[in-house]
This record gives sequence, structure tokens and C-alpha cells, in this order.
Amino acid sequence: MFSDRNNFNCLILILLVVFVHLLTLNFYPTNFEGGFGLGANFFQSENKLDLYKIYSKSQFNTIAFSLFASALRVIIPFINGDQAIRILSSSSYIFLGFALINLNKFTEAFRYSRKLEQNQLNNFESDLVVGIYHLKNKKPFLAKKYLLRNYQRKNLDPIQKLLSILILQLSNLEDLSYRDSIVKLEKIDIRFENIKKIQKSFLNCYFDKFSTSKVFFDLVNDKSANFNRYNFFFANYLNNKNKSLEYDKAIKVALRKTPRNLLINQLKLDVERGEKLKNIFDCQNNLHVMAELFYLVSNALSSQKFYSVSNFYINLAKFLNPDFISYNILFAENLNFIENTNEAKKIYNKLKDYGDIYHWFANKEIANIYINTDRQQEGIKLLRQSFNKLLKPNIYQKLEFADYLKNNNKHNDAIKLYTQILQEIDITHPIYPQVTDGRGISFEQIGKWDKAEKDFMNSLKANPNQAYVLNYLAYSWIEKNINFEKSLIMLKKANNLRKNDPYITDSLGWVFYKLKDFEKAKIHVQKAVRLMPADPIVNDHFGDILWMNNKKIQARYYWNYVLTLKETKDNMRENILKKLVSGP
Repeated sequence: MFSDRNNFNCLILILLVVFVHLLTLNFYPTNFEGGFGLGANFFQSENKLDLYKIYSKSQFNTIAFSLFASALRVIIPFINGDQAIRILSSSSYIFLGFALINLNKFTEAFRYSRKLEQNQLNNFESDLVVGIYHLKNKKPFLAKKYLLRNYQRKNLDPIQKLLSILILQLSNLEDLSYRDSIVKLEKIDIRFENIKKIQKSFLNCYFDKFSTSKVFFDLVNDKSANFNRYNFFFANYLNNKNKSLEYDKAIKVALRKTPRNLLINQLKLDVERGEKLKNIFDCQNNLHVMAELFYLVSNALSSQKFYSVSNFYINLAKFLNPDFISYNILFAENLNFIENTNEAKKIYNKLKDYGDIYHWFANKEIANIYINTDRQQEGIKLLRQSFNKLLKPNIYQKLEFADYLKNNNKHNDAIKLYTQILQEIDITHPIYPQVTDGRGISFEQIGKWDKAEKDFMNSLKANPNQAYVLNYLAYSWIEKNINFEKSLIMLKKANNLRKNDPYITDSLGWVFYKLKDFEKAKIHVQKAVRLMPADPIVNDHFGDILWMNNKKIQARYYWNYVLTLKETKDNMRENILKKLVSGP
């Protein structure tokens, strides 16, 4: 028995820590492979960077820590605060700091980080939080202490090293010349060459160099990586400088390259309406530039499925520049990935206030959440209402809504929209293949095969290298017992384009089956089974092929397995029951 209430409460706290540890280990994958790689186009080296340290510190569940924090409020009053911190430090004290940031509790995170420092438990992330907090509150001298300490740390991983250099530099731009800033920038690891290019553009803008327009122009036209995002920053800069002619040209070029870019489309719409623009990004504001750096790191982490630590950095970006929309979008996407859909919906609802472009985008994302949570009718109703409120929907909004209707079995409505789009474009338009393919699928689903076939052929005429269109058309022919030889040619081509796609692999095997080349059929469909072991159609096909290869016991095994799958449709079950008796 415990003789001391404090000891008892300490034990409870330890048990809570262990409990949360278990939650987090089950919530996130446990392998550390993947690394940064190209890091969503912003990191140039193909060598995997060591993310072990970051990743190992990032395995936490925000919801779990919300509960954990609530428990701490009850327990901590009964024990010594320093003692609680030390107990936490024996496990994963950093998790709580991450959770506070991701819950937008910046003041609490700051206080917690300072408490860690007082107990000599501070680390890279906690010092970063304190430094950023002081910068935001216009205390650069206090901030420098913490940012400099991070810069001087040993054994930082490459990402921490990058951040320590650039954040310290950006915090001190007022005391640096343009030349000194560029010299410091050039010292960054060559693996981050793309980030250097982005930062160079912002430095030119910050110091209001005459060459700023050219540097931005060179960046957005750089083919070494995808810098399309920076078309917005370029256009925004030109608009802020009242360079209307250059701005108009930059907008046109940007929309030609990325016609669905939300930032560009909303900026264009606001300018056309003569609305007073809120300067959501100012490249002469070092905090805004710093926020964009955090976004780059966060985006790269998200692309590698490190959602928790990605959220940490994106929320730091939001703290520094709360008006910049992209940060909210990435945060919502991460929340969707970890299935925290309620919080994601809250963010999307807030996005609606940023303008018509974002209103449509937000409702589209919310509708997708409804679909993924078995609330299909609510999703369709919401998006239909949102689409009808658009004063003049563009072809891309029409296409998005048409695809949505098609994917949710509203094929007649989808066909009407696809047809409207085709009346506005010709075969040379970039979306023509997608529109004709989408309409073709809807025609096929409602039994109008002649029209479907024509649309698929037109889609391939516009772009012959569409693996999934090749597969859809060829497999449809196979099921209709026509055009086997032509289907074989098309499926070989599709397979070369998408070598490990299970659906294409299965289709290729199935056409060999129809051509009575059962050995080749077995090779391909067996591979499809390995790639997609729980698919009823693939396993059914494999059973048929095994039977024709005189493997009747094995064939019956796969057919019986298909009967156990929930996804197996009733007509397939009836057919399999017949095959179990007499074969295919």
C-alpha cells in the first residue's frame, strides 16, 4: 500500500503516460523508412534524409493528449509541478508540447516550453516555440537567445539544421544587408537547393531589390521542380507594387499553367471585383516569410505521411501568419488523413469566408467527408446547393461537380454537365480526355454502350497514353466477348504504363484467359491476387484460370474464399455456387 498521497498520484501520472504511449504507438506506423526524399518538390536530393529523431518525437494522438491534458488538470494540483514535469520527461514529454501547438494553444505551449527549460529539459522544438512566440510578440532580443541556442546545437538532423539556420537569419533581417543575407543563404546544404531558390526570391522582395520581378519570374519558370505555387507570390508582389500590366500578364500565365490554383483564382476574382485586398502575404514581413518556410517543411512531412509533426510546423506557420489560407488547407488535409474529420470540417467551414473560390472548395471537401463517412445523400445535397449558388461556374468547377455526381452514381446528372463542358471546349483542351472518359463511364453505367465506347475512343484520341482509359475500354470489350486481340494490345500498353496496377494486371491476365492462353493468364492474375488479395473479382478470375489449368481443388478454394468476402455481389455468389459444382 502507498503511504504517501503524492506517491500515489505520481503513479497515476506514470500510468497515464504509459497509456498515451500505447495509444500513439498504435496510431502511427512504427517503421522509419520513407524519409524526405524529394520532399514534395522542394528538396533536391534523392537521398533519404534522417528523420528518425523528428519522427520518434512526433508519434502522438492529438485527441489522446487532449484527454491526457484534462487528466493532468486533476492530478497536478495534488503533486509538485516540477515533479510532474520530470515524470513526463522520463517518457515523452515533448508530445504534450506538440499537442498544445496543434490545438492552437500557443500561450500554453510557450509556458510549457519555458517550464521544460527551467527543468533543463528543453529541446529543439521547445526552444523553437519560445523563440517564435517572442518574435510574434515583438521581442526579437529574447527570441534570438532561443533561436541561437538551436543554431548552436550539436547532432541536429538535416531538417532541424536547415530550420535553425534560416529561422535565425529571418529573425535578424533588420540587422543584415542583402549581400550578407545571400552569403548566409548559400551556406545551406545543397540538398535544399530548391528552398534556397525560394528564399532568394523572398530576400530580394524583402530588401526591395530592383531585380525582384526577374527573380520571381525565373523561379516560377524553373523546370527543375514544381514552383507553380509561387505564381501567387509573384502576382501578389506585382499587385502590391501597383504594377498592373505586369500583374495582368502574371495572372494569365499562372492560370494557364495551374488553372485550378485557389490562391490565384481568388486573387483574380477579388481584383476584378475591385475589392479592397487584405494583404494575406507580405514578403517584406519577415514573419510571413518564416511562415512560408514552415509550410514547406510541413508540406514535405505530410507528403511522407508524418502528419503529426507536419501539423506542428503548419500550426507554427498559422501562428506567424494567421491570414494565409494555404496553411489552413494543409492542416485540414492532415486532419482528414488521420480521420479527425470533425476538426477538418471546422477549418473548411472557416475557409468559406475567404471568398467564392474557397466557398466552393470548402463545400467540396466537406461533401467528400460526408461520402467517406457513409452520409452520401448529405454530401450530394450540400454540393448541389453550393454549385447552384455559383454565379458563373467555370469549366473546372463543372468538371469537379460532374465527377462527384458520377462517383456517387448520379450518372444522368453527370452526363448533362459533361456535355455542357464539351460544348465549351475542343479536343485540344487539357481536360478534354478527362471529360470524355468521365461521360463514357456514366454512359456505360446506365447501359448506353455505343455512346460510352465513342467517348472512350475520343478520350484516347486526345491522349493515347491513359492507362486507366485503355484498361476500362479493353476490359469492357472482354466482358462483351469482342475485340480480344485489340484488347490485348491496349492492355499490354496499359501494363507498361502502370506495371504494378492490380486492376490492369488482372485485365491483362483475363484477356489471355479469353484467348485460351491459360499459362500466361495464370502468371498475371496470380500477381493481381498478390497485389489485391481481398478483391472478389480478381480471386474469382484466378479460380477460373486454375480450373482451366487442371488445378480444380485450388480453384474451389479461391471460389469459396470469394463467398466469404463482404464485397461479393449476389449475382457473383450465385455464379460461384454453380461453378463449385460444374466449373466455369
